[in-house]
Amino acid sequence: MPLRSLLLASALLAAAPVLADGANQPATVSVDFQWGVKIPLRDGVKLNATLYRPPGQQAPLPCIFTLTPYIAQKYHERGMYFASHDYVFLTIDVRGRGNSEGAFAPLLQEARDGYDIVEWLAKQPYCNGKVTMWGGSYAGYDQWATAKEFPAHLATIVPVASPRPGVDFPFTSNIYYAYDMQWLTLTSGKTAQDAIFGDATFWSRQFARLSDAHRPFKELDAVVGNPSPIFQEWLAHPEQGAYWDSYSPTPEQFAKLDLPILTITGQYDDDQPGAMSFYREHMHRASAAARNRHYLLIGPWDHAGTRTPTETYEGVSFGAASLVDMNALHKDWYDWTLKGGKPPTFLKNKVTYYMLGKGAEDWRYAPALEAITASVKPMYLASANGRSNSVYASGQLATDAPGGAVKPDSYVYDPLDTHFTAWDGDEEGATSLTDQSGLLGASGQLLVYHSAPFEQDTELAGFPKLSLWLSLNQPDTDLAAFLYEIKPDGSSIRIGSALLRTRYRLGLREAVLVKPGAIERYDLDQFSFLARRIGHGSRLRLAIGPLNTKYFEKNYNSGGVVAEESGKDARTVTVTLYHDTAHPSALYLPMAAPSTPGKP
Repeated sequence: MPLRSLLLASALLAAAPVLADGANQPATVSVDFQWGVKIPLRDGVKLNATLYRPPGQQAPLPCIFTLTPYIAQKYHERGMYFASHDYVFLTIDVRGRGNSEGAFAPLLQEARDGYDIVEWLAKQPYCNGKVTMWGGSYAGYDQWATAKEFPAHLATIVPVASPRPGVDFPFTSNIYYAYDMQWLTLTSGKTAQDAIFGDATFWSRQFARLSDAHRPFKELDAVVGNPSPIFQEWLAHPEQGAYWDSYSPTPEQFAKLDLPILTITGQYDDDQPGAMSFYREHMHRASAAARNRHYLLIGPWDHAGTRTPTETYEGVSFGAASLVDMNALHKDWYDWTLKGGKPPTFLKNKVTYYMLGKGAEDWRYAPALEAITASVKPMYLASANGRSNSVYASGQLATDAPGGAVKPDSYVYDPLDTHFTAWDGDEEGATSLTDQSGLLGASGQLLVYHSAPFEQDTELAGFPKLSLWLSLNQPDTDLAAFLYEIKPDGSSIRIGSALLRTRYRLGLREAVLVKPGAIERYDLDQFSFLARRIGHGSRLRLAIGPLNTKYFEKNYNSGGVVAEESGKDARTVTVTLYHDTAHPSALYLPMAAPSTPGKP
């Protein structure tokens, strides 16, 4: 997906109000309402909650709460919905935000506070002792954070579009977003800075001030005009490790988690990496019984669409079947796990996913994530005379492995170049998944490979991977790879992307600088899940080039501390890509298995 999309829909966003689906909301709803409920925490801080209850509630009921930094009143519509469907619902300002006391320390504070809320709610006369949570993005993450503390009365969680710190926020592949300062400004102070946050032109130009002047990324908060100790603390931990691990369950905590879980994400959800990281680690470490109670739903949606689905996103249509009634699905899940009702009929197997593509818009099912992919098909990168530097003069994605010695391809990247816009949108960052203009304008500055037209409709489902044999003449650089479907009429849809900072080619927990001139294998395995039918006559396009954009931390290729590098450290790098018999660079495509409905 476009980097701008990767950025703005990304981790923790959900800042704008996310409304209940209009079809789900009763025309007239009467609820018992109470603003300003104070929830005491163990250290004496009081959080502010808004309470919604069924009118004239007589007996205690299960309680649902959302814990948000985006000001509690934004979720009024959700409170009205669930209170009108026989649940108690609270929307709560996190510590230090809105009308809650204390100081806001993003993410890290929510584990203990979430625990305290659960146990306090369980003692209230309107609660029957069963407590759950609702929400996506930040409010999806804080469900995992709360669950790892094991409050006795937390009965289930439904984490939606959940980022995972150190995986997809505040960086991805250990590369920081400029958006971090946009989000930190949104959540500065007690109230939401919505107008500032939502001014795309303002932020584009603020990021350009830093990038065009080739100032160190660590000065971004000063350039923006909002010096941030939180931003500086994040930058002090530039790779996965103990600091970022502290935000998530430990391996032992994952193994102990055994409550019912419904993980929800989308193919165009830019927090899919975080959501899937939580899901995969729990499924890897948990008991068989706990794994059997963990369900996964992957829709076609973008980040916000995981809560309120839309039929289109950035020029791509999903089909009417994608418009799932998410309020009703949550209610069905809660009815099952909190009230002893029937399993949600929509969840026909442990994994539910949506197949995109012409003539294929429907829901599919599998007993496990791994069962979605039947096989993996390699497509080998190839070119004639080492020339693959343009959409119009590209290399090939071939079905046959390379034979013999072949001249490699290469591109040259100057980090002082501020005109490279292959991955960006316009000045305001507006993008479309179908826009090819940036890529077409980058001729000669990257590598492009096309497959032959597909001879029949072909369904992909799973996680693509890219294995490249490369040599660099500098100790470090950042790579970007984008995957597209090119239709017979020449139109394009971006269907995947992956990034790599080459010092982390051996793993994201340890930096190992590149030995200039050495030919090594670089695995870009951060592509998100996709399920798409590639139509008869369509081709695949793979573009590989520098991550040169104002929307991400700039790597000046010197091998130093990237956040501290500036234009004076800039080194032009030549990236050489090999695709001969000894170095079979390849794109690995996940071929879809048949759908397997079953009992939930």
